[in-house]
Amino acid sequence: MRLLRRPCRVFMLLVVASWLLSPTVESPAAKKLKIYISVDMEGVAGVVTADQLGPGGFEYERFRHFMTNETLAAVRAAKEYGAAEIVVSDSHGNGESLLIEEFPKDVRIVRSWPRHGSMMAGLDSTFDATLFVGYHASTTNTHGVRAHTFSSAHFTRVALNGNAVTEGEFNAAFAGELGVPVIFASGDDAAIEELRSRLGSIETVETKKNLSFHSAETLTPEASCERIGAGVKAALARLRDFKPYTIKTPVTLEISFKNYTPAQILSYLRSVQRVDSHTIRFVGKDMAEVSDFVDVVDGYSADLAP
Repeated sequence: MRLLRRPCRVFMLLVVASWLLSPTVESPAAKKLKIYISVDMEGVAGVVTADQLGPGGFEYERFRHFMTNETLAAVRAAKEYGAAEIVVSDSHGNGESLLIEEFPKDVRIVRSWPRHGSMMAGLDSTFDATLFVGYHASTTNTHGVRAHTFSSAHFTRVALNGNAVTEGEFNAAFAGELGVPVIFASGDDAAIEELRSRLGSIETVETKKNLSFHSAETLTPEASCERIGAGVKAALARLRDFKPYTIKTPVTLEISFKNYTPAQILSYLRSVQRVDSHTIRFVGKDMAEVSDFVDVVDGYSADLAP
């Protein structure tokens, strides 16, 4: 028996040494994560009309708090799961809806317009993941509360490489080109259905069920925040499951307008093709160029002043 003990001890020592010297694999929670959060307002619980969405609405000030709280729920969940850096993009309306004094002092917030990257301004390849809070359905969707794509006033369709897209898919493609996956989204049921159909099995939270363009059966703000926090944690727990959403480059962008004049005027540019009376086509080398083009088309006015 004694003759067998020494080889066993030697074997055990070799196993332990091999384990100690082998490289360790960090869990997502152990890694210091860098998270980007893009926030819109139409998908926030309770939002149904313009009364909640802009400074002129009688409920806007209350709903700024609800929008901020849903974002804070995502921030707290990310920090609990190891996020060391968080950038929040205020991406609704004038880009000044979030109550920035409510956020932890180590969170950075992107505000107002214009800005390169639009709803994804400040994102780069160093981020580990992107979260969407308060997102809505696309302008081509027959369902969804306040459904639109970038401009409810001007656009009737925005397409990438021939496919009509939501703001979420457009922004996911922007992030994907930088190697950053979208892992979570919240919004109404129509928005969630569209996003999952294109981005796959991301974690989602349904804040309300649309009944019409201006009506919904909604969660309370408190319930929505609880579910968003849980959803973000669930997404980060399986961070390795997500891949960046990428599309083929160069990127063909098509925009259809409610009125024909913008399509006519823009077609005077040599880089723009007029597809039909209300639609133009532009080919960009990448999503960054396409994003800038959309911002120019939607934001430029001849009477712009400081």
